[in-house]
Order: sequence, then structure tokens, then C-alpha cells
Amino acid sequence: MKAQNIQHDLQNWRAIVVPYQQPDTGRAVRQLISSFLPFPILWAAMYFSLHWSYAITLLLACVAAFFLVRIFIIQHDCGHQSFLKSRHWNNLLGYFSSFFSSIPYTYWAKVHNAHHGHNGQLEHRGIGDIHFLTVEEYHRRSALGKLSYRLLRTPVFQFMIAPVLYLLVSNRLPMFRVKTWSRAHWPQVLNNLSILVVYGLLALVLGWKQFLLVHLPVLFLFGMIAYWFFYVQHQHEHNYQQPKANWDFLQASIQGSTYYKLPRLFQWLSGNIGFHHIHHLSSSIPNYHLEKCAVENPVLSRYANTLTFRQSLKCVGHKLWDEKQQRMISFREYRERGQAARP
Repeated sequence: MKAQNIQHDLQNWRAIVVPYQQPDTGRAVRQLISSFLPFPILWAAMYFSLHWSYAITLLLACVAAFFLVRIFIIQHDCGHQSFLKSRHWNNLLGYFSSFFSSIPYTYWAKVHNAHHGHNGQLEHRGIGDIHFLTVEEYHRRSALGKLSYRLLRTPVFQFMIAPVLYLLVSNRLPMFRVKTWSRAHWPQVLNNLSILVVYGLLALVLGWKQFLLVHLPVLFLFGMIAYWFFYVQHQHEHNYQQPKANWDFLQASIQGSTYYKLPRLFQWLSGNIGFHHIHHLSSSIPNYHLEKCAVENPVLSRYANTLTFRQSLKCVGHKLWDEKQQRMISFREYRERGQAARP
């Protein structure tokens, strides 16, 4: 019934989103200033705070990490060619942003756009997604296979180790070798080398120890925050997962992504990415238009999975996709279902 309501009430969704897809140079410039200006100031304050107390350095790192999230949202929009009107300037700005985020621009944009094209398709898990198994897939695994998956889905691995591996490994190597992506691999290598050169020069000027003590905590916290957002936006309980033959783009956008309703400050720091259902509906909408689109068109959020921060904490317990119930379940629910099935 919900699927029918979505199809009926949002049948004109294309016409709804079109007015918000036009980039606004003035708003883009203001966002650039409010993102790129505070970050180096905070970074410099962290550097000088090393002479006072490393506790102060780490507190400043928490704030700087959120501004790095904001910078990455700009890079993200450039990858969708939505932040500025010019493709050339989008690519230049996206490449420049990668020196801050340490995430190679061209390759990441390819992977992320593939995620947008296949979000919610069970056959295409793994490209730009957080890995998960269905109940049946988990059930067919050996004892060792189940143990390895359980370890991968622990909060420590998911939100502390996985972000580090994502930044240090996944974005350094061409993990996905799709034929049509061959042109993205060399830019990935060049981007990685450029980032290494810039970081190396900063380390030589400021000192390796000082550079690492300042920048590593920022990158670590940035990775954790970004990973958490992506997890909450796509691993929520009433998710949308279907075989490709039954997949529907509209439903995948509205129900396969959450409306993460955050306090005003964190909505601003995260570049409005909480309106993720609208972003997936149209990745051509720049982040600075997402809130306006949502406010002026409440029908777009009527069937969205809305989560507050407190509600989003429950997502940590989501481990397996139950195809029968069409929702994410915990390992405890899996065990209880198995016990109930026994004679």
C-alpha cells in the first residue's frame, strides 16, 4: 500500500525538483567562505595548541572535523556537477577539496555515482555501499564465515576501523575495476600522489610529528562522522532492498535513504546531507537548495524514514536484511527466529 501511495503522490516528482537544480553562484561562494576559511584557522589553532595542551588540540580537532565534513560535501556536490554551473570549475574545486579531505576526487565521484544508480539493488551491493548480508546469505555461511561477518559488523569495526581502512586503503587503490572506469584510475593515482606531495611539504615545513599530531585526529574524526552519516542514511530499519528486476528508482530514493532530522547547527555543519532522500531523488540539487526543496514540498518527506539523532542510535543494532519482513534485523532477532522455528 505504501509503495502505491508513493507512486501516486509523487508521480510528478521530476517537475517538483527541477526548480531547485539550478546552481546559485552567490550561495556557493558564501558556502565556500564559511567552509574553507574556518578550517585552516582551526587547523592553525590546533598547531599552536600543541605548545599548551594536547587535550585542547583534540577538542579543536572535533570542531575542525565537522568543517572538513562541510568541505567534503562541497567536493561531493562537485562530483555530481551540482555545486557550480560550470563543469570545469566543479572539477577544479572538487580536486582542490580533495587535498583537505584526502579522498581522490574523480575516482570517488565515479564510485559514488554508481551508488546513486544502484542504491537498493541487492545484486549491486558493495560499490559505494556499506557491506551487509541478507538473512539467507548469513544462514548459508559456515561457522567461521558467520564469525567473520559478526566481527565486521561490530560497532568498533564499523565506526572506528572501517573509516580508517576506507581512507587509507579503499581510496588509494582501484578497488572496483569496471571497464568504463579505466579513465578514473589514473586520475586516482595522480590525485593520491598530489595529496601525498602536499602533505609531505606541510610536514617538512611544520615538522612530521607536529603535522601528524594535528592532521591525523582531524582525518580520523572526519572519517568517523562521514561513515556514521552514510550508515544511518542507508542501514536504517525499514530500508528498501529489491532484486534488480523489481527495483524502482522512486521508492529506492524515498525509502532507501533517510531524512536525518538534526539540530540546526549540525544540519549546517553537515551541508544539509540529512535530506538524503531528496538528494537521492535528484543528485543535481546542490546541497544549499535541499532544505528549501524539502520545506516547500512536504510531500517529498511524507513517506521518508525520518530519524532524529536519538532514533538513529538504534541503527547500530541493524545487522542483516530480512527479505521476508523487508527490514534490517539484529543478530538477536535472527537467533530468536531460529529458536522459534525449532520443533
